[in-house]
Amino acid sequence: MTPYENNFLNRIKRLIWEPMDTWLFFAMLVIYVMSMFLLYSADGQDIGQLRNKTLHTILGFVLLWLVARIRPQVLSNFAPPAYLLGVMLLLGVHFFGITVNGSTRWLNLGFIRLQPSEIMKIALPMMVAWYFQRYEMTMRWYHYVVALLIVLVPGALILKQPDLGTATLIMASGLFVIFFAGLPWKALFASIIGFAASLPVIWLYGLHDYQKTRILTLLDPTQDRLGAGYHILQSMIAIGSGGVWGKGWLKGTQTHLDYIPESTTDFIFAVYSEEFGLIGNILLVLMYLLIVARGLYIAAKAPTLYSRTLAGALTMTFFCYAFVNMGMVSGILPVVGVPLPLVSYGGTATLSIMTIFALLMGISYQSRQK
Repeated sequence: MTPYENNFLNRIKRLIWEPMDTWLFFAMLVIYVMSMFLLYSADGQDIGQLRNKTLHTILGFVLLWLVARIRPQVLSNFAPPAYLLGVMLLLGVHFFGITVNGSTRWLNLGFIRLQPSEIMKIALPMMVAWYFQRYEMTMRWYHYVVALLIVLVPGALILKQPDLGTATLIMASGLFVIFFAGLPWKALFASIIGFAASLPVIWLYGLHDYQKTRILTLLDPTQDRLGAGYHILQSMIAIGSGGVWGKGWLKGTQTHLDYIPESTTDFIFAVYSEEFGLIGNILLVLMYLLIVARGLYIAAKAPTLYSRTLAGALTMTFFCYAFVNMGMVSGILPVVGVPLPLVSYGGTATLSIMTIFALLMGISYQSRQK
């Protein structure tokens, strides 16, 4: 190979790989490969959803590569318009939304059915981080109050749909930014105590009947084995039957006899546990912990307040989604509609998670350029 050819190949390699974070990319790739085998089994050995997920994955990686090359400070300029667009779309859902199974969460735009809460998963933490960056040198207590209002507006609109799980996690992404921006410990403890004190009021006036039922079912799912407790009981049976080594790929009886509900989306972790057992669960958890550790490392090395708070918030948001999904499938948290990151089937969920990784890689790339 001539020096010219070698130099050309090196340039191509740098062009493709330069914005990528090796540790994040490795962990993502391992989880995606695992998810492909898992989805094929969970979907009854049909290639329909597997084909669609492959397409979503390819589109996600293209999006990741494009966004990761853009400087975070440039992307921050899009935070206010993205946030305002998300709020307007949520208002549109309130007045013109499509109702499915008692929840109004989607807008029919003709060519696509859009769920605006997915936009807020990214737009909200970006907006709060942009706000703190703007007032970094003149930070006062009331800035934290304004940031809290920024978080509560979309949260309240999503709660109206109703969608308690998504609203809680989206608001958590904004609260993580507030925490990483330097929220005083006294204010944090006061907020926790105030929230705990308000739980009786929330239970009486803030929760719908079905949400109360989910919480009561969590405490004792055997009260309604064929109704509200069915999902939790079947998923727990699947997890327990997997044992240490699992029953083997394509050999999950709970899965293939259709006892596990939503086996390719919300409850796919039960399928995974039955077929790959405790050893498989340990491998998956290690990959998730690697992503979280790397994300927090990127946040610690970030050169600006915006990058630092956004990276920390996105990392903890990713952790919450994984923890909540595994927790609800295992019977330690109430059942909410939260997919397992990088594993569950779903085009919108895949693209939103890939956007999170793109922003993290962009921040990592900026840090390496310093």
